[in-house]
Amino acid sequence: MIFRQLFDAASSTYTYLLGCPATRQAVIIDPVFEQHLRDHALIEELGLRLTTSLDTHCHADHVTGAWLMQQATACRIGVSRRYGAALQGADLLLDHGDRVTFGQHHLEVRATPGHTDGCITYVSDDHHMAFTGDCLLIRGAGRCDFQQGHAGTLYHSITEQIFSLPDDCLIFPGHDYSGRTMSSVGEERAHNPRIGGHADERDFVGFMENLNLPHPKQLAVALPANLRSGQPADGKMPRLADWGPVRQTYAGLLEIEPEWVSEHLDEVLLLDVRQHEEMDERLGRIKGARILPLSELKAHLSEIPQDRPVITVCHAGMRSGQATVILRQGGFTRLANMRGGMLMWHQLGLPVEHPATP
Repeated sequence: MIFRQLFDAASSTYTYLLGCPATRQAVIIDPVFEQHLRDHALIEELGLRLTTSLDTHCHADHVTGAWLMQQATACRIGVSRRYGAALQGADLLLDHGDRVTFGQHHLEVRATPGHTDGCITYVSDDHHMAFTGDCLLIRGAGRCDFQQGHAGTLYHSITEQIFSLPDDCLIFPGHDYSGRTMSSVGEERAHNPRIGGHADERDFVGFMENLNLPHPKQLAVALPANLRSGQPADGKMPRLADWGPVRQTYAGLLEIEPEWVSEHLDEVLLLDVRQHEEMDERLGRIKGARILPLSELKAHLSEIPQDRPVITVCHAGMRSGQATVILRQGGFTRLANMRGGMLMWHQLGLPVEHPATP
């Protein structure tokens, strides 16, 4: 199975991407609104087709990226049906015993309420991975003091639905605030200080009812948004740039397609960061492009006008990608790297000039 664990530092949230190698179908678990561009870029770069965006529960500490994923990929949105009529936007309402299929794999749905009434744990078809959300954390468990939380219910959810899995089943939680990435059923059953060892329900409930935690800072914003599956209040899809179809790569670079550049040359400043001697090579240069080698870029930032978007270009798109980083550090906000560089431009048969040709 294709598997990636992703992290949002602001909320300490883990997002999980799982894909079927044979069919390239995939699901994503607990996407974060602010990380949508990163996550969508990874899906595209791995050649996956997202079929479902899943949430383990209605989050209180961050806004889900489910709606954004649906707009970008036409995937379904899956969440617990136990949230009832208050939930909008989800079109795959799940409960205990359901399956979420992606290609030749599936996730088993286990209802694990207690943190909230609609918490779900997703278990892989081979019982080797469990995505527990905020139900069972690494050496911890989700708080039970709001959103219909109940410590006794959570105790039974963990002991009956998660601790019943094989000891070597890996636990992948919704959060970790100490940088730990995973645990296992056997580890948590033995060492979890809230519910492990010989703790019984009274021990667990007593512990959880005396946590005395402040409410999540994002509660007032996150909860209403998540009841809309992450759709913004204005219903509009955020745009990365207002001047052109810019996309973000998984590496965090801003890119734009060569075809768009060729149709808008008079609206942008094309900055070629190759060495001067490269202009005479077979790939030639794009008419009107300003030549400024990458090694000289930082020293000449003040000479580059900002009245138009800046598009960087090089041989294959690598050096020009670094050029966008330097430009952003220099205060440029409207910019993008031309994907594939002059190699892609040449492959598409777009026009070039050769200065050495009479």
